[in-house]
Amino acid sequence: MFNVVRRAIALLALLATTAVAGQAGAETLINGAGATFPYPLYSKWFSEYAKINPSVKFNYQSIGSGGGIKQITAQTVDFGASDKPLSDAELAAAPGKLLHIPTVMGAVVVTYNVPGAPKGLKLKVEDVADIFLGKITKWNDPRIADDNPGVRLPNAPIIVVHRSDGSGTTAIFTDFLRGVSSEWSRRVGTGTSVKWPIGLGGKGNEGVAGQVKTTANSIGYVELAYAFENKLPCATLRNKSGYWVEPSIQSTSAAAAGAVKHMPADYRISLVNQPGKNAYPIAGFTYLLVYQQQKNHENGRRLVEFLNWELEKGQKMAAPLLYAPLPANVKKMVEKTIKTIKY
Repeated sequence: MFNVVRRAIALLALLATTAVAGQAGAETLINGAGATFPYPLYSKWFSEYAKINPSVKFNYQSIGSGGGIKQITAQTVDFGASDKPLSDAELAAAPGKLLHIPTVMGAVVVTYNVPGAPKGLKLKVEDVADIFLGKITKWNDPRIADDNPGVRLPNAPIIVVHRSDGSGTTAIFTDFLRGVSSEWSRRVGTGTSVKWPIGLGGKGNEGVAGQVKTTANSIGYVELAYAFENKLPCATLRNKSGYWVEPSIQSTSAAAAGAVKHMPADYRISLVNQPGKNAYPIAGFTYLLVYQQQKNHENGRRLVEFLNWELEKGQKMAAPLLYAPLPANVKKMVEKTIKTIKY
């Protein structure tokens, strides 16, 4: 009898050890969806994090901020991603308290494909608005030519390219246009999707970049990394303080410098059209959208571990991919916000 009990105990111990080993070796899959704006950096983060913690895998659908907001609201993903802060109504529609976790900042650039035109073509911000309103229709229009003396601009129609999907990049760009054009504000407004006065649609930042790259005399807007990756030129814009500014990590950080001194606790802030000599006028935060109360304990725990890692280690990977890391005061705020996530 003693031997039977001893064998049973040994068998139970073996089964328990096997179960623990199985749990330790189990892979946690974290699903996310949303913004294409930060996708080049997020891909890098997920790849690097897998090397440090092979038991965690990320499945990220780069479908645009609008799709990310829908999926996190429906709780079909562990996190959403958006370049547009959620409105009060969108937050109220969520079945739990959603947190905005700023990850990095980026620049939305005006990019173009004009044969013979140099990099850094100068465009006044009000002229950008009139191009997208369909009021400036030719590349050799005096309003463009006068700011670019010596540049031979073609007598060719301007072909506008914009996003066709719900997009945080569009939200940032239209927020910028609303601030520089009363007509844009009145006729079109701002949001992840708007009724464009003119133009061709492209899906995702990659879709717009592809359209511009293959369409002569076109103009569009994409996140800086996509212009760089596709070897597309970026316009130099005249900012709110009257200075010509190129998009860069430095000018993106300069746009945030004044605004983040009074950063709201929920991080919902616009960085467009900020004053300052070096401030690039079309910049914004990009966010991960995470429920404060996680439904799945293990996924929640793993997600929090990743958020702490990207804040501590991942920020160093931002600049090489043309994103601006979080300002120091914002980083400290985000550390505290992450600690409020319960799982």
